[in-house]
Amino acid sequence: MRFGVLGPLAVWTPSGDPVTVREARVRALLASLLVAPGRVVSADRLVDDLWGDALPANPSGALQTLVSRLRRAIGADLVVHRRPGYLLDVPPDAVDSGRFAELTGRARRTTDPGALAALLAEALGLWRGEAFAGFADEPFASTAAAALEEQRLVAWEDYAGARLQLGDHAVLAGELGELIEGHPLRERLRAAHLRALHGAGRTTEALDSYRKLRRLLRDELGLEPGAELTALQQEMLRPEPPAPARRKAPPPPSQAPLPAPQTELVGRDDAVADVRALLGTHRLVTLTGPGGVGKTRLALEVARAEDEVCLVELAGLPRETTVDGLADVVAAALGIRDGARPQSSVERLADALRGRRLLLVLDNCEHVVEPVAALVPLVLPASDVRVLATSREPLDVSIEHLWEVPPLEVPPPGAPLADVQRSGAVRLFAVRAAAASPGFALSDENAETIATICRRVDGIPLAIELASARVRVLGTAELAERLNDRFAVLTGGPRDAPPRQRTLRAVLDWSWELLTAAERTVLRRLAVFADGCTLAAAEALCSGDGVRHAEVLDLLARLVDRSLVVVSHSADGPRYGLLESVSAYGERQLEPQELARLRHAHAAYYTSLAEEAAEHLHGPEQQRWLSRLDTETGNLRRALGDGEFVSRLARAMAWYWFLRGRLTEARRATEAAGSAVVAAWHTGFRLLTGEPVDSRTALRLRDAIADPCERAMAGWFLGYAATRFGDMPVGEELIRAALAEFEDLDDSWGVAAALSVRAVQRHVRGDLKWSTVDAERSLALFRETCDHWGRVQACAVLGRLAEIAGDYPAAAAWQREGVELAEELALWPDAAMRWSELGRIALLEGDHDRADELHERGRALAVEHGDSAGQEFAEVGLALSARRRGRFAEAETLLRPWLEWNRRFEADNGAALILAELGFAAEQRGDADAAFDLHEQGLAAARRTGDPRAVALALEGLAGVRLLAGQPGRAKGLLGAAARLRESAGAPLPPCERGDVDRIEKALHGELPGSDRELQECR
Repeated sequence: MRFGVLGPLAVWTPSGDPVTVREARVRALLASLLVAPGRVVSADRLVDDLWGDALPANPSGALQTLVSRLRRAIGADLVVHRRPGYLLDVPPDAVDSGRFAELTGRARRTTDPGALAALLAEALGLWRGEAFAGFADEPFASTAAAALEEQRLVAWEDYAGARLQLGDHAVLAGELGELIEGHPLRERLRAAHLRALHGAGRTTEALDSYRKLRRLLRDELGLEPGAELTALQQEMLRPEPPAPARRKAPPPPSQAPLPAPQTELVGRDDAVADVRALLGTHRLVTLTGPGGVGKTRLALEVARAEDEVCLVELAGLPRETTVDGLADVVAAALGIRDGARPQSSVERLADALRGRRLLLVLDNCEHVVEPVAALVPLVLPASDVRVLATSREPLDVSIEHLWEVPPLEVPPPGAPLADVQRSGAVRLFAVRAAAASPGFALSDENAETIATICRRVDGIPLAIELASARVRVLGTAELAERLNDRFAVLTGGPRDAPPRQRTLRAVLDWSWELLTAAERTVLRRLAVFADGCTLAAAEALCSGDGVRHAEVLDLLARLVDRSLVVVSHSADGPRYGLLESVSAYGERQLEPQELARLRHAHAAYYTSLAEEAAEHLHGPEQQRWLSRLDTETGNLRRALGDGEFVSRLARAMAWYWFLRGRLTEARRATEAAGSAVVAAWHTGFRLLTGEPVDSRTALRLRDAIADPCERAMAGWFLGYAATRFGDMPVGEELIRAALAEFEDLDDSWGVAAALSVRAVQRHVRGDLKWSTVDAERSLALFRETCDHWGRVQACAVLGRLAEIAGDYPAAAAWQREGVELAEELALWPDAAMRWSELGRIALLEGDHDRADELHERGRALAVEHGDSAGQEFAEVGLALSARRRGRFAEAETLLRPWLEWNRRFEADNGAALILAELGFAAEQRGDADAAFDLHEQGLAAARRTGDPRAVALALEGLAGVRLLAGQPGRAKGLLGAAARLRESAGAPLPPCERGDVDRIEKALHGELPGSDRELQECR
């Protein structure tokens, strides 16, 4: 795919055919990703770009929906999820802006006017209108659009200069006329236009144009034309200007060449292009980032493309260096000698740079940031010098443009092998490890281990290089294990590197030494958090012992500026976090007593947060608090390690774990139960994860709880779990008791939850009328309490009931409402089930392709979130479709693993359906013995469920087997019994199952009256 932003947003196939992205918000998402193609845009930033203050109810779910639609439009492999957001995975030249930057960069490096003009003509030919047309006024695109427009004008000015050198005056004068109208005050462009007019013999027009410009400058800005334009006017007024004498420009003072690169720069192609583009429009660019991220290496690579460049290494300067002292160091690097007249060092440097075209690289500014910040604005205005600085904190001057050097891209856990191999961090590790250990190579076997190592060192290039050097003696597996003591392992850097870059500890020591005592206190205390923290949490835990509560914000800001604290954004505002290596370093600075006190305070803080959240997870604030707990998952897991708070925290988190489908985590966390309440929840989680449990135990656990509110809630949860995967009669008893208790407590939410489960129980028993009554009342109560999770449950039951009644449009409407609510709350297990339910409806309607598409969607969600029940439901649906299309082997392959999975539970509903389907497949393959055995097993399981529809399905299967065995009378009787059972249950034969009965009935050639005796036996 190719993409265009130099004009209206456009997408083309590799062959050049346009691709339509119709929906406006999906186009906006694509535009936002194209602002920085190939780089991660955080989910928070995308949500802000797309909705601003008018946020949808569930921003993350809405964003994921848009991402899915964009993937369908341009290809799923191009829109890639990378923490903390998404990126458009395309090379720079796949976007016209990237191609434009490449061509203009090549043009700047050539001195031949013909080649320069050709390259710039190709670059300017890429433009189809204004950059990001249609989005240029959006905050996310305005800066990028303005920068691209500035680059276009600079390219036009360079292009005009080359054309003038080639003598192409007449044509150029016409081409520049319209451009001048749009940018009348741009003096360099105006000068090129005047020269073109003058050279084409249109001097009078040129002089008129000069006078118009002069009036415009006076009227609008109160200024006169610059020296170049004034000299050009005088030149045009001379009747026969003499040809200027050619003089060679004086050679620049001698200066040391850039150090030759010792190794290849890996994973930074986009970064090099970005910084070079910035230097085309900004006089001062500062590369910031933590120690070891590769600021110097990137700066040197950027500088190699320049005609004249000077590197000034500042790391060796003392912290007390003055502005004049710094000016002397820069002058010495440039080869500038003392002048004859008395001047300050700064004045001498400014005079020497006047008229020079130079890139000045100031490396390692962080410890002398104040004199650098004072010097640069003094020397830049009078020169054509550009400055590229590297620093762990900004210079904080008005002309500065910051560019934060990111760590190298690391693949997320479980990423496909191809993504691991493309990762910049993994490629760097592989290259350096091969150099240190001949014969080493990235392989299928070691790729995930290497990816883990790169994640553990945060993608920091220096840490990766130090780690890769240890492969020779440790191997990758041992190296990954030993990174728990990273400061002992990541040592032994090259002897020719500065001492501060030979070990990971030395890199961080350099930063630590530049901090004040208060900054050090906050930094080391931040190490107690996992995955960052809010400002409120930082203020609570980082204050004390000389750091006032009110000071913490300012100290955090200073640590952010020094590239030691990373800021991200969440629904609760900014979050402050540490890279893993910085966190490990900070923890080492904590004394044992301080560390123990902090960990205890951390557990207390997050236990209180979880208990506050638990009060809001039923009702209108459900979504906000779910998102907040999502963000704090790392801290909450860490807090579970404190024995004093584990029972309280586990109880507070139980409902959150259930809603998010984190059942295994919940089961582990509640295992060491400190109360009867937690023990009851633990048993419910065991049931839901398929662990065998004596269902009567649930009744004893419920009865052991004294608090009536906790007893009702725990009893409901146990009843819900027993209904799904346990003993249905026990589930019915528990829900009956919970409903009565909730009604006594006047708990509307609890009543609605109990009714939704009872509706399921009655639906399974075939009591469809009263199941409908319960489901409708449950939905009404959940709507009153504004609980979206509850609405999903009620919609699911109403959808299944409509499906049984043959009202497929209504069934689909209920399931769609459920999937929208589930996705809005990021209830992915529920969303997966609802997509598969829609697949079942499509199957009933005979649309097998649509059914497969919907079931695949449900399966993908279930697999992504580790939801075995959702995966089973989706794959059984795919098997139903495959069997009905005659793909018997495919159906059996899908069904067999899930038969064993279902047999682990006391509930037999799933096993009954699978046995019936396997029996039909065997029958249609002509294997009567296998079909008979499977349908007999299915009938036994169906009878245990008490569901008349399941029994009817097994009887219909046995009818087909009897017909194969040459027993038409028995087949008729079985079919008749099945029909009577379906009629009694109010569950007519759906179209997708009609085919099997039709097939048998046609073979029998006649109507089937049924057999009362066999029907009675079946009952």
